[in-house]
Amino acid sequence: MAFAERVIRLKQEGAYEVLARAQELERDGREIIHLEIGEPDFATAPHISMAGVKAIVEGRTRYNPSAGIHELRAALADDAGRRRGMTVLPDQVVVGPGAKPLLFFPMLALVEPGDEVLCPDPGFPTYEAVIRLAGGVPVSVPLVEENDFSFDLDAFHRLITRRTKVVLLNSPSNPTGGVMPREDLERIAEVAIERGLWVISDEIYSRIAYDGRQVPSIAAFPGMQERTVIVDGFSKTYAMTGWRLGYGILPETLAARVQLLLTHSVGCTAHMTQYAGLEAVHGPQEWVEGMVAIYQRRRDRLVAGLNAIPGIRCKTPQGAFYAFPNVSALNRPVSDLASQILEEAGVALLPGTAFGPAGEGYLRISYANSLERIEQGLTRLEAFFRRLK
Repeated sequence: MAFAERVIRLKQEGAYEVLARAQELERDGREIIHLEIGEPDFATAPHISMAGVKAIVEGRTRYNPSAGIHELRAALADDAGRRRGMTVLPDQVVVGPGAKPLLFFPMLALVEPGDEVLCPDPGFPTYEAVIRLAGGVPVSVPLVEENDFSFDLDAFHRLITRRTKVVLLNSPSNPTGGVMPREDLERIAEVAIERGLWVISDEIYSRIAYDGRQVPSIAAFPGMQERTVIVDGFSKTYAMTGWRLGYGILPETLAARVQLLLTHSVGCTAHMTQYAGLEAVHGPQEWVEGMVAIYQRRRDRLVAGLNAIPGIRCKTPQGAFYAFPNVSALNRPVSDLASQILEEAGVALLPGTAFGPAGEGYLRISYANSLERIEQGLTRLEAFFRRLK
């Protein structure tokens, strides 16, 4: 069959490919340490789950407004705005079934065929997919390890052309765990205002930051709210991956266009899911803080263990729940290395190249797993690298 060019070029996410192979090995009786998937290993908090159950029992299983129920949009406007130090109106909030539609639909609304979109490399694979589906041209901006994996700002300035339309940011970052510092965001904001660029800021990990660090949002900078799309959701912060609940904060005129795209694609987000989200926002937040504290302990143990293995060096992630160790000293293609680690050591992790060419020389390791399993994974990795050397 002859398929449209826009789908022929789509590629699978590397994490799902590795997971599929790991599960094959498990069916053959192998014990696999799963450090590949970016999914919290915590259960959704009971008070959130019960709010969803209660909504079903009360018959909240109907169609609802495409942009989301008003109560949730108002709650998110207040909560998300307060956390970022900005004023957000409910009409600026659009709720979707997961955060990905809020990446895809603003891109469809803003990008004409041939427009260029600057995006991080390494970066979440969906970024390139949604840019190309919108007819845009992805332009990779390298992330610099020496700058805690923030943008190479010299490259950023060089790569801007008259075709540049959008800058896509992700902080904290998947896959690096880096947080973009305020001064870097200020320079990007200056360019965006001067050149009339849009910014799409993926802030899905903004609540998962360590050592008391606050994650700045470029939308809160003067002159930026009217040209920025914030993408956020409930999957990471509230361990609600399967509930499929995300949202965007956009200028009202763009929010109206994105709402139309939701209307003609998914219709609306599940009714009961939104009431669970409402409870997540209004309910106690201490368990979120407790979850982040556990992630930090895991991070510290994983990074210390990786840095103790000859041939590996690993920066300490500032946010999210990924380590991005540098294994370039081994002089091996990381795709081959990650596959060998899975097959021989039984540890599932991802090659940095699953996130773009600049990921060569790196591995991505998720610490969204128990401290016990992380310890087991480190033991296996240490033995593997000793044999390799």
